[in-house]
Amino acid sequence: MERLETQRQKTYFVRLMLAQLVVTLLGMLLAFSIAHMPGVVSVFKGALVALLPHAFFIQRIGIFSAKRRSSGAMDLFRAEAGKFGLTVTLFSLVFVVVPPSNPAFFFSAYVAVVLTHWLAPWLMPRKSHNLLR
Repeated sequence: MERLETQRQKTYFVRLMLAQLVVTLLGMLLAFSIAHMPGVVSVFKGALVALLPHAFFIQRIGIFSAKRRSSGAMDLFRAEAGKFGLTVTLFSLVFVVVPPSNPAFFFSAYVAVVLTHWLAPWLMPRKSHNLLR
């Protein structure tokens, strides 16, 4: 049986990822109305640079794995360091290999997806008052 806190964390991460995908889609629609396909591609690249490291972090801390996850500070530190390294690598790859056609859309999408964490209070599931049963 899963602990209640683990279930809440899973629910939070699923809701956060869905909110980030909605922000990405809204950004793509806005970019399409302003700059057509080049803007959409730039928004998509910016969102991927934000989403992929976040997904890596979630995988590394083991919230969705079947095995019992450890709550050590070093595991959290390693996951965060890996997320930072992946972010730097993705930024470098995007600007060297496939530069965005519109950097304003790229950075706007990146910032919008990263700042989606501010929605956390509304995304967290409410604590159940039936815990004593």
